[in-house]
Amino acid sequence: MPMNRAHRKLCSSEEWARTTKDRILPWALEHVELGADVLEIGPGYGANLRVLVERVDHLTATEIDADTARLLRSRWGDRAEILHADGAELPLGEGSFDTVVCFTMLHHVPTAAHQDRIFAEAFRVLRPGGTFAGSDSQPSLRFRLLHFRDTMNTLDPATLPARLERTGFADVTVDLHPETGGLRFRARRA
Repeated sequence: MPMNRAHRKLCSSEEWARTTKDRILPWALEHVELGADVLEIGPGYGANLRVLVERVDHLTATEIDADTARLLRSRWGDRAEILHADGAELPLGEGSFDTVVCFTMLHHVPTAAHQDRIFAEAFRVLRPGGTFAGSDSQPSLRFRLLHFRDTMNTLDPATLPARLERTGFADVTVDLHPETGGLRFRARRA
């Protein structure tokens, strides 16, 4: 997993789980109809997954790190399908999901090209009319310190809409949180 020890400790903490539940997901998913079948790409230690599993009929999550996928499977495998897979090469059928989501993970993807492959896979597995939604952090001094010797490839809010549109998405919106500066996006498969 491309995170240093301090970052892993934070992301696996109950404090982070509360932040996710109380602040990140409500803002990232505001006005998003999740539907019955949802895919989360890159759940990490499961802070988002534990909220989503309560909100949808069928949740699938793909985690690139094998050890973390096993951990998630042991905790949530009775309520969600957990797959060890790269979000850029999903072992899932075309048009399988109403919604695809990812939260605070795209900055851990080492290159823009790899991020674009994740966008393409999200598009491929969405049903027509489905939504791709998520959020991520933006650079700050604190954020940079947390990512010391980490992978940190943040999304540029100015170029993200065009990247998603090139993938085939329509109705793309990108917003910055007025207080935290975090980024959220939404896009639809027409």
